[in-house]
Amino acid sequence: MNTRTLKAMLTAVLFAAACAGAPAWSQATVDINTATVEQLTQLKGIGEKTALKVIEYREANGPFKTPEDITSVPGIGQKLLENNKGAIVVGE
Repeated sequence: MNTRTLKAMLTAVLFAAACAGAPAWSQATVDINTATVEQLTQLKGIGEKTALKVIEYREANGPFKTPEDITSVPGIGQKLLENNKGAIVVGE
């Protein structure tokens, strides 16, 4: 096997591994009214501390009516909402 073939095979394996480990936010939706800390952290830009803030906010203020309502949580702005467009949902 020559070096060129080996490099091509290694690149393919690394690419497949990277795709397999893709974050859930790239494909899934998260209902911000029912999501756990773990589920909320699947959203781009939300870590554990911010996820806890989302849960605390909804417990204190009731369910979110629209995905845009997440920007009412301290520390969450329009950019986070835009980065997760289509991923943030609210259940019925």
